[in-house]
Amino acid sequence: MIKKAIRMKLHPGYEAEYEKRHRELWPELKEQLIAHGAKSYQIFLDPESLALFGYLEIEDETRWQQLAATEINQKWWQYMAELMETNPDDSPVTQELKEVFTL
Repeated sequence: MIKKAIRMKLHPGYEAEYEKRHRELWPELKEQLIAHGAKSYQIFLDPESLALFGYLEIEDETRWQQLAATEINQKWWQYMAELMETNPDDSPVTQELKEVFTL
């Protein structure tokens, strides 16, 4: 199992909408997340800085990276782009975090 952690950034005022959209995650996106090897995926919000911290466990890095090219993932990025910092292709601006401790 591969553990990954990422940091993203939410725009001010979109906290509730971000949570709502994830509570209503599209079934076809959920299917693709699983099909591309996600075993666990959580996102946490720091309300003071609006930093989003994502933690996921995947089976295979190559398979996981292929998710980005899927039509449903591209559609999700477009749907979420107004809520957070994004790249020109609407993908979230992410910073990979280094694991420094495990209990």
